[in-house]
Amino acid sequence: MVSQEQRRRQLAREKFLRQQQRRTSARRKARVRNSVIASVLGVIVIGSVALYTTGVLKGDDKKTNTAADVTPSAAPTSKAPDPCAKPAAGSAQKLSWKKEPAMTIDTSAKYTMKLATTCGDIDIDLKTAAAPHTVNSFDFLAGKGFFDHTKCHRLTTTGIYVLQCGDPQGTGMGGPGYTLPDENLKDKSLKANTYPAGTVAMANTGQKHTGGSQFFLVYKDSPLPPQYTPFGTVSDAGMKVLQKIAAAGAQPADPTTQNTAPNATVVINKATVTKS
Repeated sequence: MVSQEQRRRQLAREKFLRQQQRRTSARRKARVRNSVIASVLGVIVIGSVALYTTGVLKGDDKKTNTAADVTPSAAPTSKAPDPCAKPAAGSAQKLSWKKEPAMTIDTSAKYTMKLATTCGDIDIDLKTAAAPHTVNSFDFLAGKGFFDHTKCHRLTTTGIYVLQCGDPQGTGMGGPGYTLPDENLKDKSLKANTYPAGTVAMANTGQKHTGGSQFFLVYKDSPLPPQYTPFGTVSDAGMKVLQKIAAAGAQPADPTTQNTAPNATVVINKATVTKS
């Protein structure tokens, strides 16, 4: 026969054991959670270092290709007066397609692209024969108004010298919903791992065939490996516009995106691709 006191002690012991089990379980979960957090923070720290030193910046429609925006980051310069006009009325459209558009351009013809920006017109001779998929995509996107009213979200002023545009979100994370194959990576202009001033090239994730809609314009010779499709050359007049934008400097890096936005209000009011 178990006395009431013995029964009480047994119940207390069982309660204590259950509490110990719950505490052990809680500690185990906390260790796992902390381990995961530490791993994530480690990835973030490593990623931030990579952003600064190698220039990998994820972007361009996470739903389809995780990212598509690679150009090295740079230290911001001091704030300078805005040399550009106010943007035209309107807002960027959030358009998306599941696959690359069908080829509709004449690959033997000459095409040019005009970026009518708040800072002046930037005319670009497109390398149609060397980068047909890229030029065809830009012809398609420009025709749909994809680039209209979009901000150029990034200006790098140290290490490499580029203005990055082509994201309707203005964050470096947007894109058209599809990716493009790399093209023209053996262009004769790319010597000694350098993209010369005046080059217009595709941004990407650092992985092959991950370009989308984001592109960068080089305003000063920039050391970069030949991994970014060069598909155009800026006109002399367009280079003066780029130099004006660069002279205004860049803002401090955004803590979320790590973008160093230009001090100048650089907005593409209208993008047009023309067959000549």
